[in-house]
Amino acid sequence: MNAERAVTELLRRTEATESLIAFTEYTFDRYRTAPHHRQIAEQLERVERGEIDRLMLLVPPRHGKSELASIRFPAFYLGRQPHKQFLSVSATSELASDFGRSARNVISSPEYRALFDTELAEDSQARGKWHTSKGGIYYAVGIDGQVMGRGGDVILIDDPFATMKDAQSELVRKNVWDWYTGTVYNRQQPGGAIIVINHRMHEDDLSGRLLAQQAAGGDRWEVVELPALVDGEALWPEAYPAHILERIRVNTQPRFWSALYMQQPSPEEGDYFKAEWMKPYDRPPARDTIVVYGASDYAVTADGGDYTVHLVVGLDPEGRMYLLDLWREQASSDVWVEAFCDLVRQWKPVGWAVEQGQINAGIGPYLDRTANERKAYVYRQAFPVRADKAVRAQSIRGRMAHPACGLYVPTKATWFPELRSELLSFPAGKHDDQVDALGLVGQLLDVMAVGNRPKGPVPPDNATGYRPVGHVARLDDWKAAIWLIAPFLMQVINVVC
Repeated sequence: MNAERAVTELLRRTEATESLIAFTEYTFDRYRTAPHHRQIAEQLERVERGEIDRLMLLVPPRHGKSELASIRFPAFYLGRQPHKQFLSVSATSELASDFGRSARNVISSPEYRALFDTELAEDSQARGKWHTSKGGIYYAVGIDGQVMGRGGDVILIDDPFATMKDAQSELVRKNVWDWYTGTVYNRQQPGGAIIVINHRMHEDDLSGRLLAQQAAGGDRWEVVELPALVDGEALWPEAYPAHILERIRVNTQPRFWSALYMQQPSPEEGDYFKAEWMKPYDRPPARDTIVVYGASDYAVTADGGDYTVHLVVGLDPEGRMYLLDLWREQASSDVWVEAFCDLVRQWKPVGWAVEQGQINAGIGPYLDRTANERKAYVYRQAFPVRADKAVRAQSIRGRMAHPACGLYVPTKATWFPELRSELLSFPAGKHDDQVDALGLVGQLLDVMAVGNRPKGPVPPDNATGYRPVGHVARLDDWKAAIWLIAPFLMQVINVVC
């Protein structure tokens, strides 16, 4: 090895002892790092440095979380702190042991020995339980496993539910929670850290309960939420490009897609809005039979925070509502103004509902100017902000709940799972911008009209002046009209005479 290569190798080794990603790439030469892997690794490194002691990573299936968290991180952690205790938890003892064997094999590799002095103790090298030569311990256990007499400076829980069926079971969820709170939580070493890494499976899964406990004053968690798709962009396009994720979405139940891939679990039924109020449709009614309306819930921030939502609803002659289109992004005002104009030009609504307030007042002139330039003409009606969100949504809720109305939705639309999740989680869900926009539609419909019935064939004029039995007179049939008012004319003549 020449001097230049020796220097390069020394730099690689030095970086691999300080960075989890560099360590993974050094000990696993086929590893290909994606941006979200760096996000995961950075948070795990913060745990190792003692900067945070509660970390929750919410990652879609098959996106590389376990390779980093359950295999490479334990080896990296015990390389830097060989005297510490690491407790690894998985849904089953078999899976936990497999992770333990993989982590042990990393420590046994020549690449690892080139980085750290940590070695396995000769008398303790079982795949699910092994010691380091410096007194450290790694122990792998499945949910409900025995951990008496063992502790952890780091307790890592990777996917506490083995199957979606388990996560849907109230009994299994309770058992997982009881084991976490009654057993594993109490095995922490002083100053110990807990890491939970999984994809969401139910609103009441382990992560859901931990977040609810946090809201009630419990442990504070550093939460990293990584949805598979954001505004059409894939989280890991090299492995799961958008068209592959779209195929998965189409073949997955909406609530499962929303939980597993978008990290937005929703209740099966809902509280304020019910699942059965959302009725599926494939094709909307003919355009000339519906009256189209729109509504917007504005936000001003482009990255993070609230979403801006535009939606378009059609009302048929029976009062049934069809959600025709929906646009939702965390975007700057210039982006969502253009999206608004696109929808207006496409659907040509008769009215558009917005909320009175500073955003509407501030963006109004720019929106008017852009709409005029693009010939996107529609009357915007501003409604005052009154009471709380649930009260403002009461009108649309009543229409959706009515057996003869309901809200008809295109269940195959890419935006439907997130809409469903938000409606069924309201008012306790993380986001409510789509509910706000629907609430504005409800207020607008209270003062607007329903659609038009299709026109039938026009009957021929009655030129004879005679009416067939059962004939219903038309207002433009003047001879029939005379027959209708003849008795009253006779009464007037008699009085005069």
